[in-house]
Amino acid sequence: MNKQERCLWLIRALLDEMPQYRDTPVPVLPDHRWRLLRSLMIVCPPMPATDEYLCVQDAYLQQMTAEKGIVDSALLTVSAKDERLILWQGDITTLQCDAIVNAANSQMPG
Repeated sequence: MNKQERCLWLIRALLDEMPQYRDTPVPVLPDHRWRLLRSLMIVCPPMPATDEYLCVQDAYLQQMTAEKGIVDSALLTVSAKDERLILWQGDITTLQCDAIVNAANSQMPG
């Protein structure tokens, strides 16, 4: 299964599990399909998933991660003020590191 086939498979699996969304049209464009899949994963109630679903989902998300690229924190420059710190701005889902501290505001009070 390629990436788009996985996305479609996951969408159909989630639509089958949630009767209230079964009539939702599946978009043609890949970006729109991803948005639908993401939305369905967010609203899906907690319930056991099949091994097949987890396998397909894992393969799909692993491929998405690989396409985004991973930033190795070991290659980033340490802070001039404190060598224990690395300041980096970017997509934290692509950062390979031990811990992330995000002040979550522009003033950075912590």
